[in-house]
Amino acid sequence: MATYKEVIGTSITNIAGDSPTTVDGDVWYNSSATNFKFNLTTSFTGWTSGGTMPTGVNTGGGCGTQTAGLSFGGNGAPPSETATYEYNGSSWTAGGALTTGRKDLAGAGTQTAGLAFGGAPGALNATEEYNGSSWTNGGNLGTGRRELGGAGTQTAGLAFGGNTPGPTQVVTEEYNGTAWTGGGNLPTATRQLAGAGTQTAGLGFGGYTDPGYATGTYEYNGTAWTNGGSMNTGRFNLGGGGTQTSALGFGGYVPGSQSNATELYDGSSWTTSSNMATGRDGVRGAAATNAAGLAFGGGPPDAGATEEFTSGASPFAAWSSGGNLPGSNRSSMGTAGTQTAGLSFGGKNGSPALNTTDEYNGSSWTNSGNMNTGRSYLAGTGTQTAALACPGYPTNLPSGTATEEYNGSSWTNGGNAGTPRAFLAAAGTQTAGLIFGGQLPPDAFSNDTEEYNGSSWTAGGNIGTAKKYLAGCGLQTAALLFGGQTPSITNVTQEYNGTAWTNGGNLNTAREKLSGFGIQTAAAACGGESPSVTGATELYDGSSWTNSSSMSRARNQFGAAGTQTAGLAFGGLPDTNLTEEYNAFGPTTATIETS
Repeated sequence: MATYKEVIGTSITNIAGDSPTTVDGDVWYNSSATNFKFNLTTSFTGWTSGGTMPTGVNTGGGCGTQTAGLSFGGNGAPPSETATYEYNGSSWTAGGALTTGRKDLAGAGTQTAGLAFGGAPGALNATEEYNGSSWTNGGNLGTGRRELGGAGTQTAGLAFGGNTPGPTQVVTEEYNGTAWTGGGNLPTATRQLAGAGTQTAGLGFGGYTDPGYATGTYEYNGTAWTNGGSMNTGRFNLGGGGTQTSALGFGGYVPGSQSNATELYDGSSWTTSSNMATGRDGVRGAAATNAAGLAFGGGPPDAGATEEFTSGASPFAAWSSGGNLPGSNRSSMGTAGTQTAGLSFGGKNGSPALNTTDEYNGSSWTNSGNMNTGRSYLAGTGTQTAALACPGYPTNLPSGTATEEYNGSSWTNGGNAGTPRAFLAAAGTQTAGLIFGGQLPPDAFSNDTEEYNGSSWTAGGNIGTAKKYLAGCGLQTAALLFGGQTPSITNVTQEYNGTAWTNGGNLNTAREKLSGFGIQTAAAACGGESPSVTGATELYDGSSWTNSSSMSRARNQFGAAGTQTAGLAFGGLPDTNLTEEYNAFGPTTATIETS
């Protein structure tokens, strides 16, 4: 029998205590406990099975994100060439049918603002726009084509390459929401390529370049294309998505077979990653970055299989269903507390701002004492029995400064904040609270910070860049803010020390209208828009963010509370009263049984 050193190349360390390293799989001998131990895997990168599509499709169009994906058109059993399907992170449902049935088309945008253009039969120039329920005709492409690449948004789309049929194309066109105009040509005529990014930071990769399987990557700056790093494997009819600096490419056709290979782009080079379970070409995808993607369809045969790609997620973390909020759907509320003692207050449900308060006990919600002033788009902090409700939109004012304090049964008025604001974030406790950012009346962004001492507010250090729709957590003297709108969507993280804000590690995915929970050195960010609605979760360790398990429900403007390892998410948009609980179990170590 081979020894451990002969297999691994190193000897087992003898140590009186915990692991001498944090490397996954490392083995050591704990001489104090007289047993062998090893480090469990603390992160996961790879593909997992998702919900099967109602109808298998091949060479369709796709856009969106892992938890809010959109599939449209494609070759398959009728009515697949006009069919639209929406993915929510676990299952597909039918959406409105395309006006023109087609395959070999391109797509861009989000689940609720999608763009479909080009395709076959022949070489179509038709463009359609999706609003989350139905498609309408947009402006026609200047050059009808199929097997083209696409990127961007519904109002800033990018179409490139393809064929007419006939000669493979270098043509690039840009869409402004109404009409297409010419852009800079591709360096090499390419068809059946994948695309990612935006109109001014686009990416095209792979494809077929008469007569070769392309490895080329092209980057677009809004005017011209330049060469980027080559893919490791030449392939065409592949899937992909992401941004110009964080893209995901997968599947496609390689000489003689359908590929299951996955590659990740970082803005300069591609690296190989975990393979899909099923090799396929004509596969389509959706991704916000190379850390979270969706692959669906393809063949042969016409496939309904869906796979989800996650990079760097913890396998010891997961969201599960909790008790639903009572009554109707709700969003834009204030929150406080923990997973087993949570608090929701205010918000809206399509009506004027609410004064409703509900308490969560770890399994169900019960109604409690109402706030004195109904309000939405507020912030909250503290505990279930000592909470603080901060500004927001009262029913009688465009925006307010009123603060209220909760004692576990009723609300009383506290000191007014210095600045009226909504869409803000908060941290701290009832007697040592902190608010920052937000929207000032009527629509200016705020960079203000204010500190509460239990009776009055005073100015704190500014956050630097004014923003709204941000999230925060932590304490008055050790707070964390992340994400938001500046007005562009941001991934910036900042840390507060009681006096000033400094930059921390950026979120992996820029997002706004998100929520979070935890402390400055152990926080979670979840949901939001990036730009489509997402359920993605990231964990902060005081210096950097890592991906974790996504919520089953993609949502924004929702409530959240708890710690990094025991969190709570509830309500939000699209309208829901669903509650989910987050639990992360720590890495850690395991004992090897010996005889």
